[in-house]
Amino acid sequence: MISIIVHGGAWDIPDDAVESHYKGVEHALDVGWKILKLGGNAVDAVEQAVQIMENNETFDAGYGSHLNQLGEVELDASIMDGKTIRCGAVAAVHHIKNPITLARKIMDESEHILLVGNGAEQYAKEHGITICESTELVTQRERDRWETLRTKKEFKTKDAFKKLVRPSDTVGVVALDQYGNICTGTSTGGTPNKYPGRVGDSPLIGCGTYADNEVGGVSTTGWGEAMIKVVMAKTVIDLMEMNGSNPQKAAERGIEILHRKADGFGGVIALNKQGGFGIAFNTPRMARAYMNIDMNKPFIAV
Repeated sequence: MISIIVHGGAWDIPDDAVESHYKGVEHALDVGWKILKLGGNAVDAVEQAVQIMENNETFDAGYGSHLNQLGEVELDASIMDGKTIRCGAVAAVHHIKNPITLARKIMDESEHILLVGNGAEQYAKEHGITICESTELVTQRERDRWETLRTKKEFKTKDAFKKLVRPSDTVGVVALDQYGNICTGTSTGGTPNKYPGRVGDSPLIGCGTYADNEVGGVSTTGWGEAMIKVVMAKTVIDLMEMNGSNPQKAAERGIEILHRKADGFGGVIALNKQGGFGIAFNTPRMARAYMNIDMNKPFIAV
């Protein structure tokens, strides 16, 4: 059972952005699915599908990411191989076009798991990953949004980043290949107008990303601070393991825990080891898509 599921953020996606979100997750799904269908492995499918969304200015990942308080793009990503339980992650990088690729390089070749800031970028240089100018990742849309948000008092409060209307276009992919291997990847630019150096759940293994061939894979999106508090990705994995491998029930229960315990908002995608899907969110909209070998056509929705 080859299978893949994709998300492109869970928040109050405005009407005029629905089409771009739909097309964005559709494209990512198509790229990942073709790799799996041609006999490729789950890690390649995840990396390349995430890259598609990092390169799409629609999403808060890679090019087009939200700007921090200094008006800079600051990126996070993680990837995990469910066969080996190896993982790699980067946080607070400014000059990496595709953070998911650097995260994979760390997973494949480093003895470490998480590298941040200058150290992560130094590792990228040493391992042949192209460094870009930070300005190459900034769009006019996000520059305009930053100019607006930084003057608003509500974005200077302790609870600013849990607002339901706050954009959260973190992207994620979970894939199962023909060999029974599961991989999960997540990438984000974080919250708009965030404090420099802020790290959310996306690069934290167990919070934003988790994969285990014996159970399944999970990627999350939403208010990262709340996701961290309930260790969201691993919580959903554990729920799936305990409930007889039902990804939908596990995802729904995870979102209930997120809201009840941490007053959190967001979404989660889950895939079990049989290739079954789970999706849950407590925001007005979530961009998501999935496909497996039993389906005649993909499911895509925003």
